[in-house]
Amino acid sequence: MIGRYARELTVLPSMCDAEGLLGVPNTFALFMDIATEHAEALHIGMNDLMPRGLFWLTVRTKLRFYRRPRLTERVVAATWPETPERSRCNRDYLLTAGEETLVEGRTEWMIMNLRTNRLHPADGIFPEGLTLDHARVLPGPYMHMDEAFDGAEEMGTCTVRSTDIDLGGHMNNAAYVRAIAGAFTSEQWKALNIRQMEVGFRAPCFEGEVLDLRRRTVDGATELRLSRGEKCVLLARIE
Repeated sequence: MIGRYARELTVLPSMCDAEGLLGVPNTFALFMDIATEHAEALHIGMNDLMPRGLFWLTVRTKLRFYRRPRLTERVVAATWPETPERSRCNRDYLLTAGEETLVEGRTEWMIMNLRTNRLHPADGIFPEGLTLDHARVLPGPYMHMDEAFDGAEEMGTCTVRSTDIDLGGHMNNAAYVRAIAGAFTSEQWKALNIRQMEVGFRAPCFEGEVLDLRRRTVDGATELRLSRGEKCVLLARIE
């Protein structure tokens, strides 16, 4: 078995933003989707884990944008897992057009036992004979953000909709990024000129819940906090 999975695709209208470019939330979703395809090919996807009461859980994701591809552009999306630790595993992503690197990404995952609500060991999850790719993108540490957003700008609320819910019964990780982007106008979002975005998931959210969004600026970066009451559910940083 080969540890790297890749496929060619076309950037379609449903994937684009108001600029006619692959949207930032759509890029998060694209990488989630290709990771799912690879996991299924390795027999560790949802169709294999759910009957065992197990579920892949996103902990943190960071993306670096060099150029977002335009509408109808042909690109190649690739992904590969890193050697798992005891309870966590990282997965790398790469979006390219020819020899040009467009987007790099990295996600930290854990495996949740839905029957016990406890973590399941990640080491040993991959099938025997899998040849891991040891290439790394964005190898630096993930962000460390203070959850306290006292005095930060209140940007309003968002409600977790039925369309945000995934197989695990909670809000899909890409839906959080869509919710954040939707709190900005098109012009405000464009003005952020996003080169890197990182999100850290702190707690699951469920259909019907109302989340509060706050914003602050730290060292020139935009930091965002989604919360349910006083409980922080997500932190994000945009540079």
